[in-house]
Amino acid sequence: MEKVLFICASPRKNGNTAEVLSECAQIIENHGLTTETIYLRGKNIESCKACGACAKLHRCHIDDGLNEIIEKIRESKGFIVGTPVYFGTARGDLMSALQRIGYVSMNTDGFLSWKVGGPIAVARRGGQTATIQELLMFYLINDMIIPGSTYWNIVFGREKGEAIQDEEGMQTIRRFGENVANLIIKIA
Repeated sequence: MEKVLFICASPRKNGNTAEVLSECAQIIENHGLTTETIYLRGKNIESCKACGACAKLHRCHIDDGLNEIIEKIRESKGFIVGTPVYFGTARGDLMSALQRIGYVSMNTDGFLSWKVGGPIAVARRGGQTATIQELLMFYLINDMIIPGSTYWNIVFGREKGEAIQDEEGMQTIRRFGENVANLIIKIA
């Protein structure tokens, strides 16, 4: 069965970002695919050192748990990341992870190519569009397929539970999930 892997960059257990990703995952599962969410909370993901060792090792030489995540991405057909936005950008641990994931893919077998997915950004008031643009760079340079939706994949909410009350934002995320699932099914 085809799988979509999610990375949740929120440091808060069951916070707004996790709830939004859970709703997106449910929509994807409703289309017959499986999902798995990996939480960066509690992990210490180091930044890429651009050492190039991954070209020889076919994995990152840094041993902080990211190689296990990379293997799960290799096995998936879809890859979606979600991040809270605190200061107008994605969380640093997510960017560190994505840079290393991209470096390993580019220097090995290009495993990210043709994966379907995209980013989701959640914030109280602003910074989501800049964050989406920042994260799209990862998807585009890695030859990935990014489906659209009815708006950008942004949701508003600060206190726990507020994001899922953003009706327009959640409708956008639901449509995005449908589009991810339908594209994976059509490609397969």
